[in-house]
Amino acid sequence: MSTEKKIRVGVSIGDLHGVGLEVIQKTFSDTRMLQEVTPIVYGTVRSSMFHRKANHIEDFSFNKIDNAESANPKLANIIEVWQEEVKIEIGKPSMDNAKYAIKSLKAATEDLASGKVDVLVTAPIDKHSMKHAGFEYPGHTEFLAAFANTEDVLMIMVNDELRIGTVTGHIPIKDVAATITSELIINKVRLMNNSLIRDFQVIKPKIAVLALNPHAGDKGAIGSEDQDVLIPAIKALNDEGIRAFGPYPADGFFGSNEMHAFDGIMAMYHDQGLIPFKAFSFQTGVNFTAGLPIVRTSPVHGTGLQIAGKGKADPHSFRHAVLLAKDIFRNRAKHREMNADPLQPQKGAEPKKDRA
Repeated sequence: MSTEKKIRVGVSIGDLHGVGLEVIQKTFSDTRMLQEVTPIVYGTVRSSMFHRKANHIEDFSFNKIDNAESANPKLANIIEVWQEEVKIEIGKPSMDNAKYAIKSLKAATEDLASGKVDVLVTAPIDKHSMKHAGFEYPGHTEFLAAFANTEDVLMIMVNDELRIGTVTGHIPIKDVAATITSELIINKVRLMNNSLIRDFQVIKPKIAVLALNPHAGDKGAIGSEDQDVLIPAIKALNDEGIRAFGPYPADGFFGSNEMHAFDGIMAMYHDQGLIPFKAFSFQTGVNFTAGLPIVRTSPVHGTGLQIAGKGKADPHSFRHAVLLAKDIFRNRAKHREMNADPLQPQKGAEPKKDRA
């Protein structure tokens, strides 16, 4: 057991009809996790018990508390975020009940912002149901960016060997090429570079930039973006002292050992990065949001409605999300101790105060 102070992990429960509460309970039923962190879950005891019985999770219960300050560091704690009884239909789209995922997320985020918990781990949400229930954001990342009053965020998918970011996020594939500019690539690679230094303790990060087009455009025969947009961006990053390389054709890059020679990989669009990442590490991968003044992670899987309530959900990705959040929080503290001033971003980025 570590002698360091345990990290207080705020947990939003995600979709009530999905696997969120199942993977949360399976994670913290392992008493070794309670030696590492103090969990504070935002939901209700009743909804937790419903999922525990449905999934046959034995010998586990939450410690009910009134507020985060009263959390028992030796137990898995839960704060009641609503009082009314809710009819839960496991495995079905939550629609109106998605409002409880919103309540959980907002309560956990408010406690994170006020320093009552140290990090946030979010269980999966159903984006369509959340929108139906009045959630104004495409997902967790956009909500947290708005809460932190910043647009400079980057999704990084993390496992033991890979860290993959994406220049564009949840946008239609037909809009990708028009959205990508040299300025956007430079901004996203700066965010990755700064995060690798501060959050992952990489001294001089080496970042691979993936090509937009097949064969990196084949000298313009299959699109000019790689020559006209990506190469100038990489050169500008190198001029700033950031070790960016590429553009690399994605198929050959992931099909060889080349990917293991880099500390970070920047994909141009969602599936270019996430398909290979999930193929390599669907069970253990973690989604981390870089650029925020707080630490937030989540499992890489979705709500899992097709297996919800059947006791089949694998908790490893959620467990890794908790442990990564803990490690990043401590890495940031070490970085502050080693530097008189907060990490100075590269040219063009504004410094952010770390509230975590």
